[in-house]
Amino acid sequence: MVELIIGGARSGKSALAEQRAEASQRAVIYIATAQAKDAEMVERIAHHQARRPAAWLLVEEPLQLATVLKKHAAPDRCLLVDCLTLWLSNLLFAHAGNADKRRDKWLTQETVALFTVLPQLPGRVILVSNEVGLGIIPLGEITRRFVDEAGRLNQRVATLADRVTFVAAGLPLELKSPAA
Repeated sequence: MVELIIGGARSGKSALAEQRAEASQRAVIYIATAQAKDAEMVERIAHHQARRPAAWLLVEEPLQLATVLKKHAAPDRCLLVDCLTLWLSNLLFAHAGNADKRRDKWLTQETVALFTVLPQLPGRVILVSNEVGLGIIPLGEITRRFVDEAGRLNQRVATLADRVTFVAAGLPLELKSPAA
């Protein structure tokens, strides 16, 4: 089963994802896409690490998410990916010094790989993502591009997911539930 948990910054989406992973009663592998490139991100990562059970395995992968999911998925496992929007940001900036066409090709390859592998994965997969399209239209081309790409990514993953939950103020709202 694939599940998408989406919400704004500090909405409670990661905590809900962790609760659902724990409740799955499967071995959990936490797949972190964040990169500790500044002191503030180091603090955020530490906060997330401190509340996770010690028994959970950790895999850090900022770019090749589909490859990691395919490698670690198993019927008796729950893979928790936190988060898709950081992964997208990593992809957008991974080849920032290269021509736009090369960056776009890389972005397309990795997102298509994710969309292809998700329906094939055994076990349970919980994906966390930020909803960034509820605010004003941002200034700057790269920021607008990120918002557009994040919206497209979330829509596609939601289509593929069996369950989609929106979180606001720590309260979950089921948008899509698994067929009974």
